[in-house]
Amino acid sequence: MEIKHSPPATLLAKLNPTVTAATYLTLLRTLLVPVFAVPAVSYGMSVKSGNPNEALHWWAVGIFFVAAMTDYADGVIARRYNQRTRLGAFLDPFADKLLILTAITILFLLPWGENWKIPAWFVGLVFLRDAVVWGGIAILRYLNRSVEIKPHWTGKACTASIMFTVSWTGLKIIPINPIYPVIVTSVFIVLATHQSILQGVQILHQEKSRP
Repeated sequence: MEIKHSPPATLLAKLNPTVTAATYLTLLRTLLVPVFAVPAVSYGMSVKSGNPNEALHWWAVGIFFVAAMTDYADGVIARRYNQRTRLGAFLDPFADKLLILTAITILFLLPWGENWKIPAWFVGLVFLRDAVVWGGIAILRYLNRSVEIKPHWTGKACTASIMFTVSWTGLKIIPINPIYPVIVTSVFIVLATHQSILQGVQILHQEKSRP
């Protein structure tokens, strides 16, 4: 008699067939955003007051790192155990955007060191990309177009590079101004935005060509 052992991810998925283990990790990332924001804001305020609280600094960095790792882990689990769902496809980029926008906004408004901040134009570029993507999805759905969110390498590279830039700025270990990773990341943001626009145009043309 052969006994089959289900992997932990599959066992968790059985608790709710629509909410998989990968989705639980995505939800965890969403919940970690305010948990990260509290020490991040507090540390920024302590730096501004001239008395940096390094304990808050490392709490914020640690929580952000855990949240960022869930982004990698949920993708691995979804692919390995075939847990790709429409809910996960929607929640995963939402959780990424929430974490990223929160982090870069805090690092812009409350710099973690003198001449150690994320520039305003970069924050605007990130927000503009999200406005284009989510605005485009809203328009397509308003026009009754079927929209399926398909990950593209440019989008993944964009998210990973932004996470790297935030980590670089937050860790403050390498004494090189954050403007350099910011510039590299901006290239990926432009590429990902261009790809998103192309996908939207393709959806419009496909729908029009159908009889």
